Amino acid sequence: MKNEVKISTFFYPNPVILVSAKQGTKESIITLSWAGTCCSDPPIVSIGVRPGRYTYSLIKETKEFVINFPTETILKQVEICGTQSGRDIDKWSECNFTREESKMVNIPSIKECPVSMECKVEQIIPLGTHDLFLSRIVALHIDNQWRLEGYKGMLTYSRGKYGVVKAIK
Repeated sequence: MKNEVKISTFFYPNPVILVSAKQGTKESIITLSWAGTCCSDPPIVSIGVRPGRYTYSLIKETKEFVINFPTETILKQVEICGTQSGRDIDKWSECNFTREESKMVNIPSIKECPVSMECKVEQIIPLGTHDLFLSRIVALHIDNQWRLEGYKGMLTYSRGKYGVVKAIK
């Protein structure tokens, strides 16, 4: 028997992503789990970001960002990017991340992440606590070795806890 509970979003677990953003000399990386696929043709993804976040303003101004998919090997850095503000620290230096030049956007991707999606914002929809950025994927980069391992080590997030994908056949 199911019990009725307080209404909340219940798509768990969610993928964990690191979103890199840049405007001029200002750069930041934010950890998010509010993300998903919206359309395959054209390839559109969504991310939900609170307007008060430092990275939010960078994305809103430039209309560009990169989604980076981290693995369990950089969980400590994922937590830093999710709990520290780019207003206060340089997350690239603090996390010892390597910048990789993107092809279609003016935002670096994170070399330590096996998958990176370069995105351009098509629409911003205010929803309440978060704004939804509907964005077109304009370039996709996947590490060949990771592709062979079938999502092994990818992170998920559910109710305050991280999970790790062991393998998908």
